[in-house]
Amino acid sequence: MSEYVHNSHNVSVLLYHFVCPAKYRRVIFNDEVDNALLEVCDEISKRYDFNFIEMGADKDHVHFLIQSIPRISPSQIMKTVKSITSREIFKKCPEVKKKLWGGELWSDGYFVSTVGKHGNEKQIEQYVKNQGKAYTKMHSEQLRLF
Repeated sequence: MSEYVHNSHNVSVLLYHFVCPAKYRRVIFNDEVDNALLEVCDEISKRYDFNFIEMGADKDHVHFLIQSIPRISPSQIMKTVKSITSREIFKKCPEVKKKLWGGELWSDGYFVSTVGKHGNEKQIEQYVKNQGKAYTKMHSEQLRLF
């Protein structure tokens, strides 16, 4: 579960949903590879300022829900995750390397989306849209009194 991250100058809850396809959309993820990926991601969390909240693999791609801090961009997160996981998966599961030529586990691209902790896009949109309206309404009513 995500938590508020308290730093010296900010408090944040940044959640990202990433989807990373395997190179050539090869079917490489099975129980053994999934377990190895979980172990590697657990080790990554211990060394870097981001946390894997959830991870789910389908046969040819993986979904990650990752919490991070403001100074780390989503592209930095993906660069770190892809490079370390591919190296370690190839070490732990050599049969994966046989299915992929060229020595790459992941496709070059990925999908990323932000995830809200307290509401969906519509709720946030309405919240932002209505900022300051109570003040404006009150201010205009006060002007009518004079």
